[in-house]
Amino acid sequence: MPPAGTPRTLAERLDHLFTTVHPKGRGPYSYEEVASGIKRQGGATISASYIWQLRSGGKDNPTKRHLEALGSFFGVPVSYFFDDEESRRIQAEIDALAVMRDAGVRSVALRASGLSDRSLQIISDVIERARELEGLRSSGPEGEDSPPESSGKSHE
Repeated sequence: MPPAGTPRTLAERLDHLFTTVHPKGRGPYSYEEVASGIKRQGGATISASYIWQLRSGGKDNPTKRHLEALGSFFGVPVSYFFDDEESRRIQAEIDALAVMRDAGVRSVALRASGLSDRSLQIISDVIERARELEGLRSSGPEGEDSPPESSGKSHE
C-alpha cells in the first residue's frame, strides 16, 4: 500500500503535477496553457476541457498518446501515471524541487543531487512539517477547481 499522501488515481497524480510543476513566482498552469503547450510540442491534440476532466476524475481512461503528451509537458515519464513505485519516486523528486524552487534555495538543490529517493522524501517531509509549524499552508491544492471554458474543440 502506498504511503499516506501518495497520489493513487490518475486524477490525483495529474493534480499533483499541476500543483507542484510550474515556474517560480507564479501559480499552476491553466488548462489552456497545458493544452497549448502540448500542441506547441507537437503532442497529441487535447482540449483544455478534457485535461480538466482528467484532473477532476470525470474521465479516467485517456489514450497512451494523451498520457505521453501530458508527461512530456510536465517533464515526467508516462510511467508516472500508472506505476505506483515510479510515481512515488517521481513525486518525491518533484516535491523536493518544488519546495526548493518556491523557497529559492539553489544551494540545497545542488547539495541534494545524488541523494536516494528515500532521502529526498525525508527532506520533503521535513520541509512540509516546518511549513505547518510556521503556520504556512501546505504545498498541496487549495480549494476546488472549476472547469475551463470549452473552446468547442473535442479531444482525440
